[in-house]
Amino acid sequence: MGIISRFKSIMASNIHAILDKADDPEKTIDDFMRSMSSDLGQVKAETAAMQAEERRAKRALDEASADIGKLQRYADKAAESGDEDAARRFLEKKAELSGKTASLQAAYDQAATNAGQMRQMQDKLAADLGALEERRTRLKGTLAAARAQQKVNDLGSPLTGKHGVFEEMEKKANLAYEEAMAIAELRAEPADTLDEELARLDKHPDEGATSEEKAAEAPLRGTKKE
Repeated sequence: MGIISRFKSIMASNIHAILDKADDPEKTIDDFMRSMSSDLGQVKAETAAMQAEERRAKRALDEASADIGKLQRYADKAAESGDEDAARRFLEKKAELSGKTASLQAAYDQAATNAGQMRQMQDKLAADLGALEERRTRLKGTLAAARAQQKVNDLGSPLTGKHGVFEEMEKKANLAYEEAMAIAELRAEPADTLDEELARLDKHPDEGATSEEKAAEAPLRGTKKE
């Protein structure tokens, strides 16, 4: 029978209860799906074969039942016509065929039971595979989100951390801005202002000076001339 011997275990299996206890649900789901896909392929093949056997057994039983009915009618007609020997022969054949009917009925019942179990297993495996696929999709989404969050945690909080990424970028931007403004202020003043002022003072040292400053500078000029 092959897989039919596993009917009870397959039908009694609770994949969700098993997954809830698994150390590695993702791996367990993948293993289950491979196993169930293999089982489902085998079940589909055997289901088709058993359904064919069920139909064959049903035809054999129906044909035997039909022949028994015919033999009974032949025996009745023979008796009505007064042919007792013919009636007796028909009844003997009917009895012989009736003895075989019991085994034909048993064969059909077993074939119908097997085919029914295969259909149940096929439906159960298909439903379990669908549930596993849905749960695997949810699990992979959850794991992806968890891994992404772990990366964020490893970097620290970029928005609120004392040394967060954004805060460091903001500090660098502010520093660059301040340096640019300082350079702009220096460039805004004429570069030769100080040189021109010194040259003017050398040519006209008393220009713009007060009387006191001129008096104070007089001895110094005399000293410079000597």
